[in-house]
Amino acid sequence: MMRAFLAGGIIGLVAPILGMFVVLKRYSMLADTLAHISLLGVASGIVIGISPTLSTVAVVLLLSWLIEYLRSHYKIYSDSLLSIFLSASLSLSIVIVSLSDNFNASLLSYLFGSILTVKEIDLYVISGTGILIVLFMFYHLQNFIYLTLDESVAKVSGVKVNLLNFLFLSLVAMLIAFSIHIIGSLLIGAMIVIPVVSALQYRKGFVQTLGFAILFSLFSTFTGLILSFYFSVPSGASIVLSAILIFLFSTVLNRK
Repeated sequence: MMRAFLAGGIIGLVAPILGMFVVLKRYSMLADTLAHISLLGVASGIVIGISPTLSTVAVVLLLSWLIEYLRSHYKIYSDSLLSIFLSASLSLSIVIVSLSDNFNASLLSYLFGSILTVKEIDLYVISGTGILIVLFMFYHLQNFIYLTLDESVAKVSGVKVNLLNFLFLSLVAMLIAFSIHIIGSLLIGAMIVIPVVSALQYRKGFVQTLGFAILFSLFSTFTGLILSFYFSVPSGASIVLSAILIFLFSTVLNRK
């Protein structure tokens, strides 16, 4: 439980930092798509017989790069492209699951999250990934704000748009791949988006909104883990439901 709280706290802190730019770029479906792609990575790892975490990192990174390459070079609409990848990865996952005899109850922990699957090595990996994401995002904060507001203006201003987009997608992919133990591959996308959308309801400045998003994310993570522990329900589901309750409260509170 202590490991779950530490890992959940790191995820709760880092997810809104990436989520701010995912939401403001109208790219919310990206998180959901990569989350479903992570399911394909888990299924592939279990079938091949390697660590599902390693296979998930590899699959999510490669397909996220492919998504960005197709979007930037072939000018395919982002929502259409993401919908195609989401459907394809989910379909492939279902086919692999149906054809394999190697699956057991542990697959459910990757789908919906489980506080029992967090090991000490996971803490080191998640901590390292979290530090990398925070340092990178704050070092390039100004460039990402330009990118979010207008890609064309950012490119004219000398911002390396394509490189930053690839790196940003890589960070989102890594966060999702290393978070599936806690949140689950089917629910991690919601944790990147929902706290940010809840914070946006208060109509504050960038820094205040990010602070609200981190606060909501941490609160829903810890609340969900406690509920998961005492009621023996999947941690991912309880965390996301807590985040949704905060969203509903924020929406009603700021309805005017």
